[in-house]
Amino acid sequence: MTKRNKIENPAVAAVFDRYPQALRGKLLLLRRLILDVAAQTPGVGELEETLKWGQPAYLTTKSKSGSLVRIDQIKSQRGKYAMYFHCQTTLVDSFRAMYRDEFEFDGNRSIVFDVDDELPETELSCCIALALTYQLRKKPVH
Repeated sequence: MTKRNKIENPAVAAVFDRYPQALRGKLLLLRRLILDVAAQTPGVGELEETLKWGQPAYLTTKSKSGSLVRIDQIKSQRGKYAMYFHCQTTLVDSFRAMYRDEFEFDGNRSIVFDVDDELPETELSCCIALALTYQLRKKPVH
């Protein structure tokens, strides 16, 4: 098991353990994608995996390169889960402009998925990279 597969934070691991099996697999896939994109994206570095609002959350604590990314099931919608982004950023608006036909969006805060659908990993990887480098793009160029 690689370091990226093992959940080091026991509180985060406990949250994943509580998900229904089908959703757990999909959420673990989102987690793997977030960690893989972070590792492959210049300037991002190691992520902090923690809980925010009881949801698995990924922060660029060391590099400060990006914006918080969270994942969770949508408790009010059976078989649905989401990747959440800070609602005061322009991230979801940008994702909607690029991938209007590929994703379902919930306002300016999340991309919503159905457990029965295949995850569009290439497009989602682009969205994750944009989130994890959001602060880098906001900095003024000298």
